[in-house]
Amino acid sequence: MSRSEQPTVVLVHGAFADASSFAAVIPGLMKRGLKVVAPAVPNRSLIGDAAYIASVVRQIDGPVVLVGHSYGGAVITVAGVEDNVRALVYLSGYALEVGESLGELQGRFPDSDLAAALVYTPFPVEGSDTPGTDVSVEADKFPAIFAADVDPDLAEVLAVSQRPLAAQAFADPAPAAAWKTKPSFGIVSSADRTINPDVERFGYRRAGMTTIEVDSSHLVMLAHPGRVVAFIEKAVEAASA
Repeated sequence: MSRSEQPTVVLVHGAFADASSFAAVIPGLMKRGLKVVAPAVPNRSLIGDAAYIASVVRQIDGPVVLVGHSYGGAVITVAGVEDNVRALVYLSGYALEVGESLGELQGRFPDSDLAAALVYTPFPVEGSDTPGTDVSVEADKFPAIFAADVDPDLAEVLAVSQRPLAAQAFADPAPAAAWKTKPSFGIVSSADRTINPDVERFGYRRAGMTTIEVDSSHLVMLAHPGRVVAFIEKAVEAASA
């Protein structure tokens, strides 16, 4: 396969994070000769965020493997219907059904430790007198909940550099579910304290994904980058077949 035919790996970060959360896996993917794009997700609404990622995907010449972490899993579920997407990879992620919201899926399972650590902050919405609501995580609780097996110094940096998620993102129903028509792969973080691992298992099982479990915190791509790179490679191989 020529490089031009090889899929581009598009890494979609989750809530309370940015694309730097993939910093430990990007070098491993690039060393394997893979093209990588790691865009900044607006984190404003599921519909808007998916539309933005879809626009990024459409501008890539050739096939794409979409990788979504956490909330990014919901985003790729919707954006993954783009014609050039060949496979989906979920990392500690949400795999929504059509018409299902994050809040609905999560509400079927016991809360994780995250629920009690959330902070709600108003933000101005252009053209409206009604403010939006940003959701973030108490900084002192972030390391234990998100990154228990990540270098403590890095976890502290991540805690104070959060990219909040607008509350609207929890309420938007997914208008599409790309896993219905695209090969899909999922990593369950079995020591996850951010998303109940059973939420991950349920979504992956419903989608018929190829799944593995890693004894990891929510930030599996920082805690176990080698495992994540190898897993993404499997999806690339499937997309290249």
